[in-house]
Amino acid sequence: MTTVSTTPVIGHQAPPLTYPPLTRTDFVKYQGASGDFHPLHHDESYALETGFPSVFSVGMLQAGMLASYVTDWLGVENLRRFKVRFAEKVWPGDELTCSARIVDVFDAEDGRRARIEMTCARQTGVNALVGDAEFLLD
Repeated sequence: MTTVSTTPVIGHQAPPLTYPPLTRTDFVKYQGASGDFHPLHHDESYALETGFPSVFSVGMLQAGMLASYVTDWLGVENLRRFKVRFAEKVWPGDELTCSARIVDVFDAEDGRRARIEMTCARQTGVNALVGDAEFLLD
């Protein structure tokens, strides 16, 4: 994906991006990078004992994937605000598809901005993550 070369307008969408199925190794790698070693995300026995069917992803893993997706589209240097809400757990084998669209273009103190709505959906069609962000356009 590349930075938008024309002036973004309301309704403009980034091409959706589907990531390969996530693995337990992906979860553990993220835990190592983040320092969050809660056993729910890597210890199958612990997850089962606490009532979950398996280990599941640290939510910030998919938040990072979504952040990379939108900054590849509109430029990391232009990001001014990024907010997400965790909506659904992500399990080993899930394929996540990120999508985003511009919902507002407005003048701000630091220049023209675009507000985008974004989602990170599981292969089931259910959103694992929803959010919005603002990017500087000037």
